[in-house]
Amino acid sequence: MKKRLSSILSLSITAALLVPTMAFATESNEGVTATSLQEIGNHGTVNASSFESQNALTPSAVVPAPPGYDSYRNNIPHGNTNLISYYSTTVGNARKAMVYTPPGYSPNKKYNVLYLLHGIGGDEYEWVNAMKPKNILDNLYSEGKLSDMIVVFPNGRAMKDDRPIGDIYAPDKVAAFERFEQDLLKDLIPHIEANYPVYKDRNSRALAGLSMGGGQSLNFGLKNLDTFAWVGAFSAAPNTKSVSELVTNPGQVASKLKLLWLSCGSSDGLLWVSQNFKNGLSSMNIPHTWYQDVGGHEPSVWNSGLYQFSQRIFK
Repeated sequence: MKKRLSSILSLSITAALLVPTMAFATESNEGVTATSLQEIGNHGTVNASSFESQNALTPSAVVPAPPGYDSYRNNIPHGNTNLISYYSTTVGNARKAMVYTPPGYSPNKKYNVLYLLHGIGGDEYEWVNAMKPKNILDNLYSEGKLSDMIVVFPNGRAMKDDRPIGDIYAPDKVAAFERFEQDLLKDLIPHIEANYPVYKDRNSRALAGLSMGGGQSLNFGLKNLDTFAWVGAFSAAPNTKSVSELVTNPGQVASKLKLLWLSCGSSDGLLWVSQNFKNGLSSMNIPHTWYQDVGGHEPSVWNSGLYQFSQRIFK
């Protein structure tokens, strides 16, 4: 099964998914391969305008991110990012994560926590180096649009050598992305809650990610409703399980989740993954927000996803 999943991932997203962070010194617009286009044809697309946004159950407008939303601004307070280390009983060694603390961070305050996951070719540095989360969050704080939160950027490949090297689609690496669920729940979250002044209830935890990390967020978040009340996926990859596999009690999901967010670029070769998932949610009457963005499988779409999602959580 793991070999089959590895083959599916490799065929579907070799060009569409993230390659290691070093490839993104500038934003990339790679992504739609012949295989990806064939898959879109097989699964169907939505005939939508560039800025389509909809919630299948409770329609609401999603305003596209304005120009400059992810640019660095000099005249505002800035947060900080730091590398941390924690011991993983799941893996059996020390692991690393990046942590963003907001402007004015104080150990005397309490904070919510967003766990933000990377793609198949990334690691704990990918969001910080390849996208612009610090600019986005700092700017939103300066505009009074965010609730107080820290953001944790883990390495979602839970294995002893968790670097994105060699064959990133190898079965052991794919299995490590699945294993990260236990590392997250049993090791990383307890470490953060023991070392940062954060709230420790489900309403104060959010889980989101891009591509492979988007699939992880849906797979883990919908199975752990007592841990997360806010779940988001930006350009979810084919590791995403079906809604019917993840949800056994639609009413419980609908009542417990504060926000279930799905977004993807209109020209993404993996658009069908998000579309299939939102259709599954609609069939079960599970409230969610769907936003079809402009672009492919690329950083600009993931920056936009963070901009939109971060403003809607912990409210």
